[in-house]
Amino acid sequence: MVESVNDKLEKDTCETFSFDEEKVNRVKPRVEEVAGVEMIFKALSDATRLKITYALTIEEELCVCDVANIIGSTTATASHHLRLLRNMGLAKYRKEGKLVFYSLKDQHVYQLVSIALEHAKEGE
Repeated sequence: MVESVNDKLEKDTCETFSFDEEKVNRVKPRVEEVAGVEMIFKALSDATRLKITYALTIEEELCVCDVANIIGSTTATASHHLRLLRNMGLAKYRKEGKLVFYSLKDQHVYQLVSIALEHAKEGE
């Protein structure tokens, strides 16, 4: 017999509505602490920006031209993505003459990407 989608959904939900009031009261106010964090994940949810960020975990600093070659794009496209990462607080830059170099803003960004990559590899 083939299970319907509704049969599958019913198995992973409570059959009766009941909750632990103490837990709910303890956790509910705290979930607002994540406000704004979704923007970090939004920035990293783009495959190109994630590749750039990962490249910056491998090499501490990269010129916009290096990034463009790594991701196979124009310097304008690479610059656009890098600017967004900078505006989201994930990357920083410095100018050296006519060149612009980017690096990760801090160790937390490195850890986010490293942990996500490690987690993805666990599923393989």
